[in-house]
Amino acid sequence: MNSEEYFYAIALRECSQIGDIHFHKLVHTFGSAQEVWKRAKKEYKQLDGIGQKTVSDIGNTSHLEFAEDELNFCEKNNIQIRLKHLKETPSLLNECNDAPAILYQKGNIENIQPKVSIVGTRNMTAYGKQFLDDFFEATQSSKYVTVSGLALGIDKEVHEQSIRHQKPTVAVLAHGFKYLYPAKNRKLSEKILLEGGALITEFSSSRKPDRENFIQRNRIVAGISPATIVVETGFGGGSVSTAAFANDYNRDVFALPGKITDSSSQGCNQLIFHNKATAISTLKDLIGLLGLNEPKEKMEELFPYSETILQLSDNQNLIYQSIKDQPQISLDDLAQKIDLPTHKILPIILELELLGKVKSFSGRQFIAIKDLTIS
Repeated sequence: MNSEEYFYAIALRECSQIGDIHFHKLVHTFGSAQEVWKRAKKEYKQLDGIGQKTVSDIGNTSHLEFAEDELNFCEKNNIQIRLKHLKETPSLLNECNDAPAILYQKGNIENIQPKVSIVGTRNMTAYGKQFLDDFFEATQSSKYVTVSGLALGIDKEVHEQSIRHQKPTVAVLAHGFKYLYPAKNRKLSEKILLEGGALITEFSSSRKPDRENFIQRNRIVAGISPATIVVETGFGGGSVSTAAFANDYNRDVFALPGKITDSSSQGCNQLIFHNKATAISTLKDLIGLLGLNEPKEKMEELFPYSETILQLSDNQNLIYQSIKDQPQISLDDLAQKIDLPTHKILPIILELELLGKVKSFSGRQFIAIKDLTIS
């Protein structure tokens, strides 16, 4: 591909009826943005779901003038242009069917290290801050990249803690690079770049931080990482939309539960209640589920318990050992093996699941996931 591909990609994306999904479909059919610009208006009928109205704005010379100005602005301000169809955007984000066709980027995105998106309310409480303090302290020796939205509150704290703990951090903007919102975070954005992180946006340079852009931005925050952590959010908060996008993309979502009377926790509690997020119970479990390396130092639990040795009841021990001896045993086979009716077995299996010792699969099959020290 030559440099003109970026020129035509920007012009094509500026067409009034062509969003990211139509952009991908057109480029996939014609092979490049340049070919789409030359041929799509005449040959659109070969595409399902693309009508004359969709391609009517292709060829508009004002879009070419816009693209030329955008290229000049990017070159002058050291902004990289990344095209999805050239496989230049983050690989995990590319899996999303509505991924941005174009990303504008300042700085570097570490592609080898795993990414973790962490989001939350602008009205961060001491509870949310303490969680972030503990999380970054516990993962000090782990290598990963954080992703957030550069808003005030939780987002700002995520970026600052990342820099403090020498973790690369990516800020996803809801506007073009002619602006920085909120202005209070300008120095933070500069520090992100100085410390090896990145600022990215799908919006062209002159796009202002309009309200609808923030929801659109959240899909990038969700799509770029395999997991999203929602620290604190109220009912209908922006972070709820990030969690919704993450669920749509089949990503893991974790939420920090809180008191039902705390407005900053009500969104998290609702996500958990509706099975849209896994409740964070301990930092140790969370870090394990994120696939981050075990830190060398001792890790305290968010909700610690004092027992280190589990004492099982006779029936718990009988069922656990039976499952351990025969992995993926079905409920019916287990009932026959230990001579207990299924209605008595199921509550005990639930107890073992809550203890983290048994895992159930579809079809009512079970495995033992950990040896026990039994006294």
